[in-house]
Amino acid sequence: LTYYTPEYETKDTDILAAFRVTPQPGVPPEEAGAAVAAESSTGTWTTVWTDGLTSLDRYKGRCYGIEPVPGEENQYIAYVAYPLDLFEEGSVTNMFTSIVGNVFGFKALRALRLEDLRIPTAYVKTFQGPPHGIQVERDKLNKYGRPLLGCTIKPKLGLSAKNYGRAVYECL
Repeated sequence: LTYYTPEYETKDTDILAAFRVTPQPGVPPEEAGAAVAAESSTGTWTTVWTDGLTSLDRYKGRCYGIEPVPGEENQYIAYVAYPLDLFEEGSVTNMFTSIVGNVFGFKALRALRLEDLRIPTAYVKTFQGPPHGIQVERDKLNKYGRPLLGCTIKPKLGLSAKNYGRAVYECL
């Protein structure tokens, strides 16, 4: 499978990501972009016996473009398209685990940053959203005029009970 496909024309149903890529010395930018597309979709570092049981081409991410970042040496924007069939409907966790999970530790890259993500309407419609609507949620939380965000405070960071409570309170 080749994951660098500059001839690919994106579809309205593709999830589109733009990554800032800094390849390791000696790694061509196209190879780095292909590595991102592979590692964040169907690629793996070893042969898997189940590969022959399905058409991976249908599910693979495709790096369809590479552009140098103006004024930055050895930095590129790699454009990657992901087919909707790669993701579980209504699961932000599944989508982000695939797109920004393991790929950030990839050895072909010195640095990687997700710069932009475009989620198609077809995928957005699979999310149920809050059961009561945004106004009821805001009324329950007494929070208005700002986005409602969630966060996870990891207890393994060594916070005291008092500081842990303070951090949780600040997230609210």
